[in-house]
Amino acid sequence: MSLPVVEVFRPAGPLTMASALPILTEGRARALAGDLRVDLSALTDVDSAALALLLDWIRTARSANHRLAVTGMPDGLASLAELYGVSELLPTGEGQE
Repeated sequence: MSLPVVEVFRPAGPLTMASALPILTEGRARALAGDLRVDLSALTDVDSAALALLLDWIRTARSANHRLAVTGMPDGLASLAELYGVSELLPTGEGQE
């Protein structure tokens, strides 16, 4: 990906309603600090909370004039994004930020 990345954030394990709060806080801080790539390949379980966090981090990064890219999206999360009609908002492809 051509995005100049300052940092890679790779949350691991489950990202569900039960585990979301500390991961939300860490992701926000990293999105505020600079350009960020979020690598989701180490997630073991996701629900709609994971999608909400991604949208929050994107909004946070943009409000700070930073870029955010998402890689390693689990199939289940991609399906949720499609179901909710927000897949086009997720910066997962070349040329998106």
